[in-house]
Amino acid sequence: MRRCDRQGFTLIEVLIVTAIIGVLAAIAIPQYAGYRVKTMDAAAKSALHQLAKAQEAYYLSANRYTAVKANLFHVSGWTVEPPVSVTIRGATTSAWSAAARHTSSSHTFTYDTNRGGLLTR
Repeated sequence: MRRCDRQGFTLIEVLIVTAIIGVLAAIAIPQYAGYRVKTMDAAAKSALHQLAKAQEAYYLSANRYTAVKANLFHVSGWTVEPPVSVTIRGATTSAWSAAARHTSSSHTFTYDTNRGGLLTR
């Protein structure tokens, strides 16, 4: 009588598991990359919304908007996280505009009070 004590996996079992993992990775990696871009874009949009709040706080104290970031920090404590760059394009007594972009994303977002607020690309 032959005793069959199997230990380990057969080659076909290992190949099947490897193929399944490969298919799952092929689906998951592009999804993950898309989620990363959406997260970076959300950080840029959030920076613009926070800038809008800071501009309104500055307006209440100076009766005008500012193009100087330091002024906003002194009035409301507004700062930007390092991976997001915000550029205030211009400010007058009645309006302002700015652009924000995450350093790892190719999308730029604009906030323009004359055109209704946050604009996408």
